[in-house]
Amino acid sequence: MPPAEPSPARRATWKTPEVDRFVLWDIDGTLVSVGGIGGEVFDRAIEAALGQRPPERVHMSGKTDPQIVGEYLEMLGVADPQSQVDAVLEHLERELAAAEHEMRGGGRMLPGVTDVIDRVRHGGRTVQSVLTGNIAPNARLKLDAFGLAGLLDLEVGAYGSDHADRRLLVPVALARLAELRGIELAPSQVWIVGDSANDLACARAAGARCLLVATGRASLADLEALGPDAACADLTDTDAVVALLAS
Repeated sequence: MPPAEPSPARRATWKTPEVDRFVLWDIDGTLVSVGGIGGEVFDRAIEAALGQRPPERVHMSGKTDPQIVGEYLEMLGVADPQSQVDAVLEHLERELAAAEHEMRGGGRMLPGVTDVIDRVRHGGRTVQSVLTGNIAPNARLKLDAFGLAGLLDLEVGAYGSDHADRRLLVPVALARLAELRGIELAPSQVWIVGDSANDLACARAAGARCLLVATGRASLADLEALGPDAACADLTDTDAVVALLAS
């Protein structure tokens, strides 16, 4: 579900002619780790919708929530699985909200995140938002839980609720940036920051650049082997990361 349309007055305040970069952050494994609750809420949502829990977990890294749900439904042998995706996603939103205390207790913000985001914000030439497989309400909940929602312009982000195929999400974010903020940028002015091969595939499909960070499931060596524009172990080298994202 897309973010709400801002008021005309708010839209005007975001118009910044000097902006020449658009940084789109992945959430899980890049900005935050939500611990074991990330997979558990899918189990709970599917059980609430279908009356049975999945017998095993699908590989989730870099996938959109609709894609993950569709794979679970196929695993369970659900006839016409796509017809059930929306119902499971509704339960997924409720289950994550109900588990917010578990997420806060078992999760954490990843190293260097706030320092980089703050420095990029203060540079004044970059809009920062998210490009995530999470449906929009769950993305905001995760960011709120760790104090990050107010640091990013979430209205111009792109979410799993916009399309199940992550590779189609960069144009969604660019269109929102133009419509809601009056800022028109080319894909080459976009940085995708993520932790998986799917983040890189998303960037490459749109003609954007990609920084991969080894704070998710993949090792730095594995990420470097994919051939991103840049890769790093984490975001703790603030000067280097900020300089890269401004390049």
